Amino acid sequence: MEKPYKLIHIDTAIPKAPESAVMIIYTGGTLGMVYNEEQALVPFDFQNILDEVPSLRNFNLKITVASFNNLIDSSNVSPKHWDDIAGLVEDYYEEYDGFIVIHGTDTMAYTASAISFMLEGLNKPVIFTGAQLPIGAARSDARENLITAIEIASQKLNHRPIVSEVCIYFDNLLLRGNRSKKVESVQFDAFQSENYPVLAEAGVIIEYNFSALRAFQAEAELKVRKNIQQEVAILKVFPGISQSLVEGILSIKGLRGLVIETYGSGNAPTEKWFIDCLQKAIEKDILILNVSQCMGGKVIQGRYQTSMDLQSIGVISGSDITTEAAITKMMYVLSHAHTKEMQQSYLIKPLRGEME
Repeated sequence: MEKPYKLIHIDTAIPKAPESAVMIIYTGGTLGMVYNEEQALVPFDFQNILDEVPSLRNFNLKITVASFNNLIDSSNVSPKHWDDIAGLVEDYYEEYDGFIVIHGTDTMAYTASAISFMLEGLNKPVIFTGAQLPIGAARSDARENLITAIEIASQKLNHRPIVSEVCIYFDNLLLRGNRSKKVESVQFDAFQSENYPVLAEAGVIIEYNFSALRAFQAEAELKVRKNIQQEVAILKVFPGISQSLVEGILSIKGLRGLVIETYGSGNAPTEKWFIDCLQKAIEKDILILNVSQCMGGKVIQGRYQTSMDLQSIGVISGSDITTEAAITKMMYVLSHAHTKEMQQSYLIKPLRGEME
């Protein structure tokens, strides 16, 4: 079977043995675009990466690029692409010390969250990065994002990786991948992590927040969980939401899980029809996970009267999880926990540091 990617080995022209080996997984996105002779943006050929980023020669690294044969706009990313990314990490896990995933920004937080769940027992850095401007643009943020992501992915302390989890590096900040959210489309600081501290900040030096980083697990073994469920949906509550809309979503054929975005600390309408709709769905074994629409804070079901009914009918509190992590965690849990009790148990506890 033809592989969905091609390998490109980058010669950094360093005569001595490399200190670390890093694989760059290039899926597409703004970072990997350059201007052609007609000044139109076209995908970049990573064979020529040293021409665009000559400072890579300063790293004593073995660098290999796995470039997707069919580069994707991140708006078209699907669980099939997540399988491809996770499969590359699985296939080359022993050969490389760290992995960089170049990905479009629009769905990067979804993909980083999904990959964090799919890579059980991960003990190496998988750093997602991208750019707001193409690498071929004069003021591009692509070069700094890529160079620093590579440096972080290759760094060790006491012969162990400093970072051993899935992260997003963007605009000088290293964030936990499943705690991140895209918040900007026109500024360089595209991502934030409101409910979890920054893992590292890159200035003159890279300052790591060791208390926030996931600890290295000496006994861990990588297990890759592919083929996650897609029979899930997101329902955003808003003033004036109609019964027909809620019933329509909950009647989707084959629906197994629903993430419901509620107000504030988990509050939702108390109309009888609304609660009845959710209760009937739960009685049909549809899992419902409650997350907040707020950037910061968390769901505390029962704090106000407007969330007590949700608690009583069996809606699961998502605590401080993001919507991106909630929907991908739901996919993962429905695929790899095979009883209702296990699924509920997995949803209410942190699996990869995605919630408190």
